[in-house]
Amino acid sequence: MTKMELAQLLPNYTVYELTLLQKVTALGMGGMLLFGVGYLFYHHWILSLALVPFAGYAPRLLRNYLMIRRRAALNLHFKQTLFSLSSSLSAGRSVENAFREAVQDLLMLDPEGGSDMIAELNIICARLEYAQPVEEALHDFSRRAGMEDIDRFADVFTVCKRTGGDLVEVVRRTSTVISEKLDIQQEIAVTVAQKKFEAKALLVSPLAMVMFMSLTAGDYMEPMYTGAGFAISTLALAALFLCYLWISKIMDIPL
Repeated sequence: MTKMELAQLLPNYTVYELTLLQKVTALGMGGMLLFGVGYLFYHHWILSLALVPFAGYAPRLLRNYLMIRRRAALNLHFKQTLFSLSSSLSAGRSVENAFREAVQDLLMLDPEGGSDMIAELNIICARLEYAQPVEEALHDFSRRAGMEDIDRFADVFTVCKRTGGDLVEVVRRTSTVISEKLDIQQEIAVTVAQKKFEAKALLVSPLAMVMFMSLTAGDYMEPMYTGAGFAISTLALAALFLCYLWISKIMDIPL
């Protein structure tokens, strides 16, 4: 098997492919949600069905969400791997044994061994068994991960290994710097997550208000479902959608 064929089999963390079930589920849930919103605003099933085709955007939203969650987990487990490598090298273990020990350390945190970082460490260990240089395996991992911190670690590790530098000290300092950066990123992510929740609550509140008024004051809301009321409802939906795009843009903070 050539390197190109092997690269195609290994996971690429810059993309995420949904399964058929996930795509169908996303389309179905998105279609039902849009139909429900349409019926809430129009009380007309034909106009509500006109919104259903926009559910084609739902798989993309699901794919982006799952990819971000996967990359965040990989980033966190990479931080834990750095601590393990630093400890093993400080204890006098070889580079090869340090990576094997990192697998065992991560298995203590994830006994099922289903994390991507454990899989990547197993790949690196397997490559070491076939006498492949560890720096080459690290660079392949960093290329597929597409993360700045992993790229930097691979570059520093490679330079130190080739120039005969103090690998223990370099790995220790690099792991400390990267870990501090990851800690700051996690603090920012927690703050942003709180604001995202508040933004979602603000987006849902108009829908809840319309539903409440429709259930408790049907006669008062009746003009919204006839004549010019359709145009007003359409403008309200468009404004709500623009608010969603605006909030999503503001909350999209790259870490």
